[in-house]
Amino acid sequence: MDALKETHFQFPGQTGFYRGKVRDVYHFPRHLVVIASDRISAFDVVLPRAIPYKGQVLNQIAAQALRDTADLVPNWLEASPHPSVSIGKKCEPFKVEMVIRGYLAGHAWRTYRAGGRTLCGEPLPEGLRENDPLPHPIITPTTKASQGHDEDISEADLLAQGIVDPTDYALLKKYTFQLFERGSQLAAQRGLILVDTKYEFGKLDGQVYLIDEIHTPDSSRYFYADGYAERQDRGEVQRQLSKEFVREWLIANGFQGHAGQSVPLMSDLKVAEITDRYVELYERLTGNQFFRGDYATILTDIEQQVRTYLPK
Repeated sequence: MDALKETHFQFPGQTGFYRGKVRDVYHFPRHLVVIASDRISAFDVVLPRAIPYKGQVLNQIAAQALRDTADLVPNWLEASPHPSVSIGKKCEPFKVEMVIRGYLAGHAWRTYRAGGRTLCGEPLPEGLRENDPLPHPIITPTTKASQGHDEDISEADLLAQGIVDPTDYALLKKYTFQLFERGSQLAAQRGLILVDTKYEFGKLDGQVYLIDEIHTPDSSRYFYADGYAERQDRGEVQRQLSKEFVREWLIANGFQGHAGQSVPLMSDLKVAEITDRYVELYERLTGNQFFRGDYATILTDIEQQVRTYLPK
């Protein structure tokens, strides 16, 4: 099956290149060209099969989310000349991810179930069940590790270690709460609950910018609002809109990223099924119909569109 697994462009004025788990990043003196590939990762491992249209889905969701929040926070994005490409300001990233949680889910629930009643210095009240709303949204930062896993950190430790300047961090907190409130409002309009998400920020010429992708199913957890209360009352699993279904398939096939485990190979049928789920995510989150691009010309199209935009 056709998919955009990786790129190997050489653009005029390019100064560097970085291949992440799922994105190819081309560096210029003051700009980045970010190409969202169809690679998919889970449990910190890039899976052997790429998922057609996954990159286009995530890039287009993120571009719309950045446009929808540009009145709150200046962001890095300047253009998306191709559905799989974002071009924007090259900022110096802060070495922290601003994770914000409105519900007791995922990592927060696992900490709570194990007896923890604080997370990153934030108190968690007694008597909560998995997926219950928190009394108010809390920020639970993680350090941005150059190698290995990101680590939880409290605001006090983050400031004591000088990871972020106190004045900058106060602004990051303000922006994070504002973005989460807007993201929650937009999700509610689509019949969804924004459970938790993360934001990353950078600085350029003294200005703080929102960077990276936001409000995508890969960076956020959503519940379906319809039936949420009833499922909580019955103690049932909540219906999620995220890439959790990929992790569940891997677990069912004996893979959780542990040493000695082999990544199961997806059949063409499973790959097509995951593509369809990502398209469903796009249409539910944006309210727009998804148009599948032509893989026969995608590399030529991307190169042409980027080269046309760069002189601007």
